Amino acid sequence: MIIDFHTHVYPDKIAKKTVEALSKNSGYAYYTDGTLNGLKESMQKSDVDLSIVLPVQTRVGQFDTINNSAIMMNKENENIISFGAIHPDEEDIDAKLEYLKSQGIRGIKIHPDYQETFIDDEKYIKVIVKCAELSMLVVTHSGKDPAYDIVHCPAKRAFNMLSKVESRTNIKEPFIVFAHLGEMENIEDLYKYLIGKNCYLDISNSFMTLSEEKIVDIINRHGADKILFATDSPWNDQKEYIEKVNSLNISEKEKRMIFSENAKRLLNCL
Repeated sequence: MIIDFHTHVYPDKIAKKTVEALSKNSGYAYYTDGTLNGLKESMQKSDVDLSIVLPVQTRVGQFDTINNSAIMMNKENENIISFGAIHPDEEDIDAKLEYLKSQGIRGIKIHPDYQETFIDDEKYIKVIVKCAELSMLVVTHSGKDPAYDIVHCPAKRAFNMLSKVESRTNIKEPFIVFAHLGEMENIEDLYKYLIGKNCYLDISNSFMTLSEEKIVDIINRHGADKILFATDSPWNDQKEYIEKVNSLNISEKEKRMIFSENAKRLLNCL
């Protein structure tokens, strides 16, 4: 079984315009048309069994539109799970997260760069602590986004956030996922602040900047039981990413953990 823990889709009417604009800003190519059907076609060609869609709320006022779409997506699709989205400047954060939980949303995606907020800001701490109370997962972009000069979730600030959240909750099992292996450029800080900590790292985009040897070293040091297969589709090809993970010098057991077992445990669908 293969679970892609990090994908994106956009409304059909704006998908083409959106992926073209994001591709221009980031310098990344795109491998689907950005639509839900485009993701499904990619999954079929790649033998991906389940994809997690991660919407991002880029400004206050988008909560209802984005999350109603996510709720509907979950009702209409068996092999897609959409998380919710929330902006840290929204009012009534607790009530909004409780609503998402009541609608079966498993977790939320935050993007410190798009939301122009540092990950260890108290506004994010409030969001993440409430998610812990509700047993909801949190996926955050981490490290440098090529479209931004400021890094709002570097490894050091990520560690600060983890420390604050752990001091305010009774959560023992990791429920926070740092995308892109936590930090793809400042590797020294990644090793210093995040590797081995109580969190998951997803492997999306890591092959763009890191050697296979470095990725294997990160997996070994952090633990294969806390690594998630992820592609950031449409920004990477799912089939190619599966082949790249299969080429890593790790055991078949570790590959099973990364491809699906860790995700199933997180999603409570073992």
